[in-house]
Amino acid sequence: MNALINRSGHQTEIDVVTDIMLAIFRLNALLLEKGDQLVAPLQLTSARWQVLGAIAMAEQPQTAPQIAVAMGITRQGAQKQLNRAVDDGLLRSITNPRHERSPLYELTSQGQLAFDQAMVKHVAWAELLVKDAVLPDLQTALRVLNGLHAQLEHVVLPLAGQTA
Repeated sequence: MNALINRSGHQTEIDVVTDIMLAIFRLNALLLEKGDQLVAPLQLTSARWQVLGAIAMAEQPQTAPQIAVAMGITRQGAQKQLNRAVDDGLLRSITNPRHERSPLYELTSQGQLAFDQAMVKHVAWAELLVKDAVLPDLQTALRVLNGLHAQLEHVVLPLAGQTA
């Protein structure tokens, strides 16, 4: 999709950021679809892989809210995946000494193995994705996306029913 062009025929920053948003939505959907395909042989989904990854990357047990924040998903979404991963023996729930109603989750040996196997597949996949990429371009894309993320965290949205 080409960048939007406003009525004056000139592309503005708003037009480009709108196209970036649309590209991210499409990319996210495709990443989840392809991620599901990638880890399906391991009896994982992208969502479950994300949850295992949040715990593995933290290198210590995590609560459902911590996992949700780390992975950019809802707490309810994280909890659903945590419950399933516990049922499947990938995670274990342990008592949280700081908050008895918010247990900590840690990888079991089976969960660590599944995560490690998923990451081997990920590296092969990432190598395919970057074969024609240039490092400075990837670094710029990451910087721009992180900048947009920071802006979005702090922007105050207009109230429902208000017009600009």
